[in-house]
Amino acid sequence: MPAKKDPDASMNVPCFYGAELRWKREQAGMTLEQLADGSFRGISFLSQIERGERRMPVDLALHVDRKLETDGFFERRCEDAAKARLTGHPLYFQDIPDLEKQAETLEEWGPNVIPGLLQTGAYMRGLIRYGAPLTPPDKIEERVRARVARGELWKRKDRPAYWGIIRESVIRQTPLSPGEMAEQLEHILDVLRSTQGVLQIIPETTPWHPLRNGMAKIMTFADAPPLVWSEGSFDGQVVDFPPLVNDYRRSYDLLRAVALPPETSLDLIEDAARTYRHEVQQEG
Repeated sequence: MPAKKDPDASMNVPCFYGAELRWKREQAGMTLEQLADGSFRGISFLSQIERGERRMPVDLALHVDRKLETDGFFERRCEDAAKARLTGHPLYFQDIPDLEKQAETLEEWGPNVIPGLLQTGAYMRGLIRYGAPLTPPDKIEERVRARVARGELWKRKDRPAYWGIIRESVIRQTPLSPGEMAEQLEHILDVLRSTQGVLQIIPETTPWHPLRNGMAKIMTFADAPPLVWSEGSFDGQVVDFPPLVNDYRRSYDLLRAVALPPETSLDLIEDAARTYRHEVQQEG
């Protein structure tokens, strides 16, 4: 996350909002530290808003309007900026796609499903079909487009270094069709090979290990402290308290130690993909 990169206000609504915030702050002759003072928010958080990477909470918008004397502008428009970020993603998740783009490293643990950055559209539709069957068709496609769009990250030259870990059951025990799973696993192999990413597998013979009960995404940045994203079925949270981030870090390192080696894991994924393709051919 380049500390002094000027926000491109033409990119989207959040970037326009952030560029306006920076312009108003500089016009007032304030530093980030001075503007953040008394807000109960950190300088890095405010800087990320200026770059269009984080949403503006209402309490901070009120604080900014008061200090910059902007007649309620940022309070009135913070909801518009938040809505522009929200398309296809739940409210609690709206900051994560931009944080993924700004990260230097991404380390993910997927105990129950393939991590979102590696998912195909068909896999995402399957997750919704079985996990949220009452979702309207137009909302399904909106969510699928948003999920697939996150995968555009892999085409960037400045993409983060990636390391993922999943359980073997994620690729073995699935209600999805053999064709959908073959496509999904082949997509994972393509991404890993083209980006030099790493994916390890916790074998089914290892039932007990760290981080058994929930997913975790550890993100590090060039000019900001590391964060952890943890998500459940209906909510999620950003963890930035340093001791707790360190706990996740140590647990992830231990998890990596009990997983299969990267090459062995790739071989297992290739074998599973061939098995699913064979099932498709037999059905045909």
